[in-house]
Amino acid sequence: MTEPVFVFGSNLAGRHGKGAALWARQHRGAIYGQGIGLQGNSYAIPSKDDQLRTLPLAVIERHVGTFLAFARSRPDLAFQLTPIGCGLAGYRREQIEPMFADAPPNVLWPPEWR
Repeated sequence: MTEPVFVFGSNLAGRHGKGAALWARQHRGAIYGQGIGLQGNSYAIPSKDDQLRTLPLAVIERHVGTFLAFARSRPDLAFQLTPIGCGLAGYRREQIEPMFADAPPNVLWPPEWR
């Protein structure tokens, strides 16, 4: 069985230099300079802009929606969600977790959520 796709918070510049984004670049094929979408065995959901400023919740929610649509279109893959937006972006779990409420069953929740 293949490892689940590692879903991490990123920035729109694709500077995967810290936290889960750095881990994704080092271990799961995240592409430096690509801030959104599937890359290697990882998927980037932006929580910061191209200047590394935290994105508003409504913008993050749109990116989450794009991810959820992608996950629904790929039932052959499992997606290991990390608590995006809750580290370097500075949001709380209670602000981000509800964005994933209608996630399909192939999205695996972070242990610290739910």
